[in-house]
Amino acid sequence: METEAFQLGSIKMYVSKDHRFGTDAFLLARYAGVRKSSVVVDLCTGCGIIPLIFRKNVDPKLIYAVEIQEEANELLKMTIAENSLENIKPVLCDLREISQDMIPFESADIVTANPPYMAENSGFLKGSEAQQIARHELKCNINDVCATAAKLLKYGGFLKMCHRPERLSDVICAMRESKIEPKSITFVFNDINAKPWLFLISGKKGANPGMTVEKPLVLYNADGSFTEEYSRIYE
Repeated sequence: METEAFQLGSIKMYVSKDHRFGTDAFLLARYAGVRKSSVVVDLCTGCGIIPLIFRKNVDPKLIYAVEIQEEANELLKMTIAENSLENIKPVLCDLREISQDMIPFESADIVTANPPYMAENSGFLKGSEAQQIARHELKCNINDVCATAAKLLKYGGFLKMCHRPERLSDVICAMRESKIEPKSITFVFNDINAKPWLFLISGKKGANPGMTVEKPLVLYNADGSFTEEYSRIYE
């Protein structure tokens, strides 16, 4: 496996051609609202970028990082060993098969998920098999993600997720089916005149109905520079 090193503050992390990360990971990590006292589970963690951002910015009590692809899991293990990160626990498994022995049920304050965006049997499969698994619902779908989150969350715990706007109805239906009530949504725009390309959604286990549409998150000014809010996220 060919690896590259990436510096995330003081953390030296490892990525590969097939297991990298994008802007959506940084946006979700900021949106998640993790605290030092939090027990967090990150589903579809890939190379572990979201847990590593949590570790860099907040250093929560415990983070489980769940991934089905062995190479991605190995990259995170390399990063953990390189930086002696004791509160991140890699979990190599199919998220549909998580057991109490891997992660105690109803123990998580927050579950985060940056799942495959492309619906099953939709879109053209391109790239390597690893990239296809990351982009398409080949190994899990949105219903699987929400059902697993519901098992792991405490009553009153939060599922924080990012997804594409065209899948909004799928996400809301899947959350409600798993007794996770959508409570807040933020749409992300590259610029104020563009259509949203992402949404960030927060659902609460066991909550009553009622969702707030938050102020939109705009990433770039008219001159192409970062907006003030986007700059704060990358700080």
